[in-house]
Amino acid sequence: MIELVYAHEPVPSGVPSVMLLGPTPRSAEVESWRPAAVDLIAAGWQEPEPLVVLSPESRGGWRAREYDDQVAAELEMIESARALMFWIPRDLRTMPAFTTNVEFGLIAGTTPERAVLGCPPECADPERNRYLIWHARRLGIPVCDTLERTVETALEIARQSPR
Repeated sequence: MIELVYAHEPVPSGVPSVMLLGPTPRSAEVESWRPAAVDLIAAGWQEPEPLVVLSPESRGGWRAREYDDQVAAELEMIESARALMFWIPRDLRTMPAFTTNVEFGLIAGTTPERAVLGCPPECADPERNRYLIWHARRLGIPVCDTLERTVETALEIARQSPR
């Protein structure tokens, strides 16, 4: 069983959790990758304790009026999550993932053991993920090329992490 928590909702602490990091669509015409990830997570989590899945998107499409409020909500989620799952289907026109680059750098430099990096080679701009992949490998962060494998690895981290 999973509990899906969106930005600006209370974030449980001390429980198994996965934060879904990666580009967020900026328009309704662009489909989010997160619902597919949530479905895979729900199918893959077979532990007796529920798993909290943290999404920086907003329930019902509601967005924070203040930028600082959104950033604070995301940082709270990042700090509490056991596993930090990066999925970067980069498309410079619709999901450039510039914020994701910064988030990955911060996490890679502080708590790489909590991270997994997923970069689909068939995305629109895969060459823009090469630098992240290079550093992930250098730091021992698992690198995956399918959403399924990225989710599996994130669940392994969530199961093992004492956080």
